[in-house]
Amino acid sequence: MLLIFDLDGTLIDSRLDLANSVNATRQAMDKGPLPHELIFSYVGNGAPVLIKRAMGPEASEDEVRDALEFFLNHYKHHAVEYTELYPGVRTALERLHRAGNQLAVLTNKPVRISHAIMDHFGLTGLMFRIYGGNSFEHKKPHRIGIDTLRAEAGAEPHDTWMIGDSYVDVQTARNAAVPCCGVTYGFQPESFREFPPDILVDRLEAFADHLLKP
Repeated sequence: MLLIFDLDGTLIDSRLDLANSVNATRQAMDKGPLPHELIFSYVGNGAPVLIKRAMGPEASEDEVRDALEFFLNHYKHHAVEYTELYPGVRTALERLHRAGNQLAVLTNKPVRISHAIMDHFGLTGLMFRIYGGNSFEHKKPHRIGIDTLRAEAGAEPHDTWMIGDSYVDVQTARNAAVPCCGVTYGFQPESFREFPPDILVDRLEAFADHLLKP
């Protein structure tokens, strides 16, 4: 079975490092800080969208471009200062890998930073592939990431799961015609009210239990 995981809000709690980098970017652009909860609501569609939202509608295209460049450089050097794995993630991934499943990461975060974070936590060796927001022509919720992973893994749609923390992951799964598991502990669980996944779990271990039950 092919199991495709979102990164931020699903495997890692990266909220504080993202918020700090966003506010460092705003400071560099002579703007005041934003509340962390507001920044968290901007996460999920990739760094360009995050920074465009964080800079506000009054920012010019040139300002957004400069802000994005600053953010990516800042975040690259501060991506794991406060970031942690969510409870039970390592155990769940190890169980699922040991059972013979192919695991992958499909995130809208830039791929090099995503690789570095997975390396930091010692999880890269469990992954069949790690793809980021700049790995393909389109980001999630476009289906290209799931389609590519399925082709590389030789997995049918019914043997593929997308696991994530927001409506973006549900829409990605629906666009690719694969089942979806939502996690309630991430950045945007409230978005599941409008875009319900096939199953909803409070810990990743519960998803492992669901898949590995006799």
